[in-house]
Amino acid sequence: MGNTASVQTEASDSAQQPATTASAPETKPKKKICCACPDTKKLRDDCIVQNGEDACGKFIEAHLQCLRAEGFSV
Repeated sequence: MGNTASVQTEASDSAQQPATTASAPETKPKKKICCACPDTKKLRDDCIVQNGEDACGKFIEAHLQCLRAEGFSV
């Protein structure tokens, strides 16, 4: 009976492992936040420097949407 328990434990562990691995890439970003969305980041930063943060809401929101699409929770 001791062998049966260890076999079930190994089967359970191996069954759980792929499920955890499969869900991890979906929730964990592949890049660092500083390297994600360089195009929208540049547009946002240029707008803020030239016009101030209050005038650049659409660029800020576009960058946030891009970051969320990359898997960041911002």
